[in-house]
Amino acid sequence: MADRIPGYGGLYDTSSLLQFCTDDSVSATSSMDVDDRISYLEQRMQLQDDEIQVLKAALADVVRRLAHAEEQHTLLNKRAPSRARLFMQTLPSRHTLTNGTATPPKRSNAIPQSPSSPRKEMSSAKSKHKDSIFSAEDGYVKMFLRGRPITIYMPQALTGTYKLQATTELPACKLKMEWVYGYRGRDCRSNLYLLPTGEIVYFIASVVVLYNVEEQLQRHYLGHNDDVKCLAVHPDRVTMATGQVAGTTKDGKHLPPHVRVWDSVSLSTLHVIGSGVFDRGISCVSFSKSNGGVHLCAVDDSNEHVLSVWDWQKELKVADVKCSNESVLAVSFHPTEAQLLITCGKSHICFWTMEGNTLSKKHGIFEKQEKPKYLLCLAFSENGDVITGDSSGNLVVWGKGTNRISSAVQGAHEGGIFSLCVLNDGTLVSGGGKDRKVILWDRQYHKVQETEIPEAFGPVRTIAEGKGDGLFIGTTRNCILQGTLSGGYCPIVQGHTDELWGLSAHPAEGRFVTCGQDKLIHFWDSTSHQPVWSKALDDAAQSVGFHPSGSVIAVGMQTARWMVIDAETKDPITVHTDGNEKLSVMSYSPDGNYLAIGSHDNYVYIYTVAENGRKYNRVGRCSGHSSFLTHLDWSTDSRYIVTNSGDYEVLFWTPNCKQVTSMDVVRDLEWATSSCVLSFQVFGVWPEGADGTDINAICRSSDDQLLVTADDFGKVNLFTYPCSHPRAPSHKYSGHSSHVTNIAFLHDNASLISTGGKDMSVIQWSIA
Repeated sequence: MADRIPGYGGLYDTSSLLQFCTDDSVSATSSMDVDDRISYLEQRMQLQDDEIQVLKAALADVVRRLAHAEEQHTLLNKRAPSRARLFMQTLPSRHTLTNGTATPPKRSNAIPQSPSSPRKEMSSAKSKHKDSIFSAEDGYVKMFLRGRPITIYMPQALTGTYKLQATTELPACKLKMEWVYGYRGRDCRSNLYLLPTGEIVYFIASVVVLYNVEEQLQRHYLGHNDDVKCLAVHPDRVTMATGQVAGTTKDGKHLPPHVRVWDSVSLSTLHVIGSGVFDRGISCVSFSKSNGGVHLCAVDDSNEHVLSVWDWQKELKVADVKCSNESVLAVSFHPTEAQLLITCGKSHICFWTMEGNTLSKKHGIFEKQEKPKYLLCLAFSENGDVITGDSSGNLVVWGKGTNRISSAVQGAHEGGIFSLCVLNDGTLVSGGGKDRKVILWDRQYHKVQETEIPEAFGPVRTIAEGKGDGLFIGTTRNCILQGTLSGGYCPIVQGHTDELWGLSAHPAEGRFVTCGQDKLIHFWDSTSHQPVWSKALDDAAQSVGFHPSGSVIAVGMQTARWMVIDAETKDPITVHTDGNEKLSVMSYSPDGNYLAIGSHDNYVYIYTVAENGRKYNRVGRCSGHSSFLTHLDWSTDSRYIVTNSGDYEVLFWTPNCKQVTSMDVVRDLEWATSSCVLSFQVFGVWPEGADGTDINAICRSSDDQLLVTADDFGKVNLFTYPCSHPRAPSHKYSGHSSHVTNIAFLHDNASLISTGGKDMSVIQWSIA
C-alpha cells in the first residue's frame, strides 16, 4: 500500500490499516467497506499533508515580509545577509498534488529553465499569484487556487498543439436583462407605486423594475450595484430616488451607500446623492411635495439614524440631525407645508421643522392613547392630518400643525398595520400584517369594506392605488397582487422568500424550476414569466434536476431527504433519504437510467432509474472525496461521472460506484454538461488570485459555443467555450446584489437563467 503514495517512505505506516484486514468482524462480503476505510485514510493523509504545506506557505510569506523589511534596513546600513533570509533557506520545500496523489518536490534539474522548453511552459505574468503550469509530456495543466495545486488532464489530441498563453477571444454575443422574477417585500416598505406610463415600479436585489402589467413588458434601472432598500417618487411622477446599501464598483473597490436620482422614462441617472456621507445604507427617502420637489430627505441606517435634507439638483446637503437611537421605518415631507417632515418608527413619531440648515423636532404626544411598540407607516389625509398605523393595530390621526392625537380607531386590524394608502377620492385603505386584511375606510374613518389576502401570499407589506378602483398590493412573501376590494386579487409577481440555490432548465421546453430554503419550489414558464405551478415542501430545498424526458423533477433537501415530483401534476412520486447532510447535486444520466446525488457528507449516491423516472433502486455510494460534493457531470454515453468537491478534488467514477484512477480512460471522454468548475475545458474562467469558492456555478450552452459562470460578487460572466487558457476574458453583467448561486441555459440557448442567493432574485437574460 505504501507504493500508492510515493515519496513518503517510512512515514506512511501501513500497520494502521492492517487492523481492518485482520478484524474478525470484517467478512468477505464487506470488502467494499474495507476499501472505503483505506480510501478514507488515504484521503485524510493527503488532506493533512496539504494543510501542512499551506501553513508552511503562510510561514514563508511572513518570513519574506520580514526579509523585505530587513533588506531595506540592510541597504542603509550595509549589513550582512539578514537572519530572515538565512531562515528562509532552511524552510522545507513544498509537496504538490498530482491527480489526488502526493508527490515529492522535483529536483531543480528536472525543470528546464528555458522558456522555450517543450517540457514545461510557464505563464510569464509576474504577479503575486501562482501561475499555471503546462506539462506537454504528461498532458496536463496544473492550476492553483489559494496556493493549492489542481492537476487537470487534457484530451490526448491537444497535448502537441496546446499553448498555455494563447489568446482567448471574447464571445461575439452578449446578454441583456430580459425579466426579473420577484419583489423585495419581506423587509422593505413603501416600495410599490403606479406611474403615469401605466408601469408599476418596485425593486429587488440591485434592480429597480418598471413593469407594464397590461403589455407584459419590463424595463430595468441598473444604476445600483448592491441592495436597493428604499424608493420615492417625485411629484412630477417621472423622477425617482432610490437608496442602496454599501456596494462595490466593477473593479472591486468599495462604494459607500448613496441615493441615486434618475429619470424613469430614459432610465438615465441624474444625480448621485450622499456618497461618502451615509454610513451603512439608506432606510427611507422622500421628496418634498409643496415646493415642487426641490428637496429630498433620507434617513441613514446607522446607530443614530441621521436624518438629512438635500437640494438634490445641486447635490448639496441642506441640513442634518441625529434622528433616533431606535429604528426609523418611514419619513415624509408634509404635502402642504414645505418645512415640515415626519418620521416614525420604534416607539416614536417626530415632527421636524426645518429652518435654514437646522432641524428641530417635537415628539408626538400620546396622552391617553397607549404608546405602541412600533409606528409602522404614515400617510396624509386630504385636510393635511397625519395618519399612522401601529403595531397594536390602531389607526391614529394627528391634527394638522400639531403633535397631538385628534382621533383614533382602536383595533382597526388584528396585529400591526403595515401600510396606509389615501386614495384620490379621499378614502383610506389600510393593510394588515397578522390578519392579512385590506380594509377601506371613509373620510370619517368608518369601515366601508374589507377583504383578506390568501395565506399563501403572506401579509400585506404595501398598497398602491391602481386604475379605477384597482389596487396593487405588495406582500411580505415577496409577491405583488393586483385586483379590487370587491373582486379579489391575483398574483402578477411571485418569488422566493429565502436563500435560493436550486435551479434546473427543462430539457425540451422554455421552462425551468427553482427551489430554496423557503421550502418552495416554483416551476416557471419563461414566456409568460409566471409559475406553471408552485409547491410547498416539508424541508428547505438545496438542489433540483430534470429527468431527460422532462416528465419528473428530483429535489434534494437540506435534511438529506430527496423526492421526485411529477412535472405536470406536481404530485410526489417517491421519497428517499441518503446520509445526514444536505444534498448539493441532483443529476440524471443523459440516457435517464441513473440518478447521481452529490451530498455534503462527501459521498455520491447512485440510483438506477426505470419507468421514465418513476422507479428507483439504489446501486451504492461513491466513496473517495475528502470534502463535500459541489458539482457533477455525466459523460455523453452515461458510462462515467466526474465530480468536484469543496477541497478542489476532481474524481471520476462509473455508475457502479467504482472510482476510475487511470486518466487514459477518462481524459478523452465527451461530457454531456459542463457544470464542474474544475476541468480542462473551463479552467480559464477562474480570475487572478481566485478563492476556490469564488465561482458557485458554471454552465455550457448545448451548442458548445458559450460558457457562463455565477460568481460570489453578484456577477454573471459570459465566456467563449471552450475556456482552456488562464484568465480568459469575459463579458460581466450585474443585477444580483448577493452571490449568484446558480445558472442555466434554457433548451434553445436563446436565454439563460441566474439565481441570487440571499437577494432571492431570479433573472432571465436574453442572448444576442
